[in-house]
Amino acid sequence: MVGVVLVAGSAVGLWRRRTDGRLRVAQSTVPPGVTAEQTDGVSEPAEIDKLDPALLERLGVEPGRVTLLQFSTAFCAPCRAVRRVSGEVAALLPEIRHVEVDAESHLDEVRALDIWRTPTLLILDADGRVTRRATGVPTKPHLIAALAALLPA
Repeated sequence: MVGVVLVAGSAVGLWRRRTDGRLRVAQSTVPPGVTAEQTDGVSEPAEIDKLDPALLERLGVEPGRVTLLQFSTAFCAPCRAVRRVSGEVAALLPEIRHVEVDAESHLDEVRALDIWRTPTLLILDADGRVTRRATGVPTKPHLIAALAALLPA
């Protein structure tokens, strides 16, 4: 298994899982072609487009609010961890709203948003644009750092 090591949302190196289960850094820089979907941290998407307001409404996203939009499935253990971390961040920052969506119940929206695995967490600004995307379980400091630019001073 290969992943990207992230520090404060920036990719700094590749790691490989060794046969004994421990991680080792395999490369100090990220090669071309590694995408946000291949990481287990908070990454910037390639393009920042405003999402369809009707799609956001179907998912329960309120307009005008910064939102952590989580896509989960029923038997996903990492999804529960993302729910906990996102809930803690939303409790710390009252400007943030956490919305969890059952991916299996919203297949059209999942396809429209290019969600390939759960958990996937989208960070939406107040205008409904995806500013960051995380797959796997991001840490609380990574989420707070990713949200910092979206919050009022």
